Amino acid sequence: MTYCLGIISTHGLVMAADSRTNAGVDYISTYRKMFDFSVPGDRTILLCTSGNLSITQSVMLSIEQDLRSLEAENLHSCHSMYDIACYLGQKLRHVQAREREWLEKDRIDASCNILLGGQVRGQATELYMLYSQGNFIKAMPETPFLQIGEIKYGKPILDRMLTFDTSIEDAVKCALLSFDSTMKSNVSVGPPIDLIMYRNNSLEILHQRSLQRGDPYLLQVRMEWESFLKTAFDRIPPIDWEQSNELKLEHVDFSGFLNH
Repeated sequence: MTYCLGIISTHGLVMAADSRTNAGVDYISTYRKMFDFSVPGDRTILLCTSGNLSITQSVMLSIEQDLRSLEAENLHSCHSMYDIACYLGQKLRHVQAREREWLEKDRIDASCNILLGGQVRGQATELYMLYSQGNFIKAMPETPFLQIGEIKYGKPILDRMLTFDTSIEDAVKCALLSFDSTMKSNVSVGPPIDLIMYRNNSLEILHQRSLQRGDPYLLQVRMEWESFLKTAFDRIPPIDWEQSNELKLEHVDFSGFLNH
């Protein structure tokens, strides 16, 4: 399992991915899940992957091979982020069609997902999520984030805090709190966490970190967030059990049954 997150706003893009791969409680490894195919000054292309590792690695290797061999269609020849999403969808379908039969013989799940975020010069910054079937959706102002992998634990903070107008610095904090919540509840997600902040129209990655286990900032985020949550919890008043309400539960006397 893994967790990857993309956040888009009026100011730019935040992408984050953990590096833990879990094939059972006794086999936990570290593999990179974020990939940078940017061309400074022309386009920013960031990919995050989750799901079957052999499938996603094959897709990444095929993309790299197209770039090296200067294939007519590759990440650097596509004219828009939409075209890049279509190209990635074709790669996913091709690799899965080739491998699925053999994986299914051993009941191995071949599904995977890809987050695509970035900007092509002269166009808007965009964020997409690709499904195993090669189709995709695009993040919109009403829903300015997309997640893949172990998404449920890190979603509540995003739902409560993020809007399309959130500053990109606050979006980074939301991303790390989302990861902290996920790591707290699921040991199959863990550091290193690769984190990138991209500002609109810069066409260059200027802010990136790989946060290792024990990173001082990660520890600070966890300690302060837990402290603030405890303070907020303590401020919530206890329920008033005497307050009247319309719900009246009928009491059923089971004493007669017990005597038999």
